[in-house]
Amino acid sequence: MKRRTAREKALQALFQIDVSNSEPALAIEHVLEGEAGDEYLNKLVLGVVENKTEIDKLIMGSLEKWSMDRLATVDRNLLRLATYELIYIRNEVPENVILDEAIEIAKIYGDDQSSKFINGVLSKVKQKLLND
Repeated sequence: MKRRTAREKALQALFQIDVSNSEPALAIEHVLEGEAGDEYLNKLVLGVVENKTEIDKLIMGSLEKWSMDRLATVDRNLLRLATYELIYIRNEVPENVILDEAIEIAKIYGDDQSSKFINGVLSKVKQKLLND
């Protein structure tokens, strides 16, 4: 599975977990629709779930006049996914690739403003991580 596909499937699984409190393993199984599993997909979903508190804290510090519960579910989970990658996987994947992928996925799954919003918030997250 390509990483782009793994990210899209991870977003779908995280959306399901967020909306219906699904177990991560069941959400992953559901989005795979009978396809073979993927290590990167598992790493993303389980990583976000396990580190959600830290990830959300970093995102909240980068939001202006927004709270996590006011964000669209797609945007919230895409931010979590990309922030996880920025924190934990940036040695494997260049930061600009992580941002570009998140923006492209936002154009597909989000609304008209999602890609700009995602770009703005993730740029702030990236900057905070560089300054720490």
